[in-house]
Amino acid sequence: MTENLTDRWLAPDEPPPFTLHNPAGASPCVLLCDHASNRVPRRLNALGLPASELQRHIAWDIGAREMALQLSRLLDAPLLMSGYSRLVIDCNRPLSSPGSIAETSDGTLITANQGLTARERAERATVLFHPYHDAIRALLDQRREQRRPTLLFSVHSFTDRFGGKSRPWHVGLAYHRDRRVGPALVQALRRDPALCVGDNEPYAVSDATDYSVPVHGEHRELPCALVEVRQDLLADEAGQHRWAERLAEALRTVLPEVLSEAVRQHAALQVPG
Repeated sequence: MTENLTDRWLAPDEPPPFTLHNPAGASPCVLLCDHASNRVPRRLNALGLPASELQRHIAWDIGAREMALQLSRLLDAPLLMSGYSRLVIDCNRPLSSPGSIAETSDGTLITANQGLTARERAERATVLFHPYHDAIRALLDQRREQRRPTLLFSVHSFTDRFGGKSRPWHVGLAYHRDRRVGPALVQALRRDPALCVGDNEPYAVSDATDYSVPVHGEHRELPCALVEVRQDLLADEAGQHRWAERLAEALRTVLPEVLSEAVRQHAALQVPG
């Protein structure tokens, strides 16, 4: 049934709901890019939007895909990326969240998202949301069976202006219950005095607004965090590469302590009380 639905939604020449790069990478890091693409399935007629709107930050995380690919290469890390625009269905929002299929975004009315039925919403989830997250689960399950240490790192970017206000941060780390990665990366990046580093800015992770880190990271008790890099700093290949190198260096700095602490905590949980 799912296969038939996918065939109805995606033409043979359209890309799959997700891509997996470097699945056998040697790094302890597993990278995610939830908003990698601004593509819309052809059957949705660009959601009723002009092409210019689909180039804006409302449709994807500008520069994040290229930065994530560079980071995957630098770290030799697996990378999973969503294949379609967050405006079709947001792969980093709970399905119950109002932002799962946004009716408006930063002042833009999303015509094709108005008044969707429960069935129409469920079809988008079946075709685009669930395959991406099933692939993440499968990769993490495989690593657990292989007893490979894992740090989950979700790669995003944010617009430099939102709601008419400028945002000063060059980069921000977001986290929630698990505090092993986010604060350590904030400290590592703040060693460069030229950087304005947000600590749970411009966003923080929560169960209501996020899916990947809470579900795949925290529920599995994996060290995890989400990074946001400002989009104007990722406007060209040089900037994307520069920030991938910066994040790779920061991750290499914190990995030994973070993973050793994770191993200690896991061992403590196995001791009978």
